[in-house]
Amino acid sequence: MRLIILIAGIFLAAYLVPGVNVAGYSPAIKAAVLLGVLNLIVRPVLILFTLPINILTLGLFTFILNGFILWFVGYAISGFEVTSFLSAIVGSIVISFLNIILNRFV
Repeated sequence: MRLIILIAGIFLAAYLVPGVNVAGYSPAIKAAVLLGVLNLIVRPVLILFTLPINILTLGLFTFILNGFILWFVGYAISGFEVTSFLSAIVGSIVISFLNIILNRFV
């Protein structure tokens, strides 16, 4: 169910954010799987390494980390494109927002 919510978030980000583009269902599914794996494995390690700067910015640096992970997924998956780092940050905010809202209903 979380994978479906993540796929919906990717499509919503592609619809709302000008720099995020998806070329169909297959790249969206691949991007959702890779994004889920990176959020499960890499994101906690990055948060641990950047804990001092995260504390100084009162947690706002987490948005930068989420944008970096989404930007990397856009680079790694063909058919899923993130044109700029700012688009990645805004796209990750949209995906996270939808993820929070839909997970409360599930």
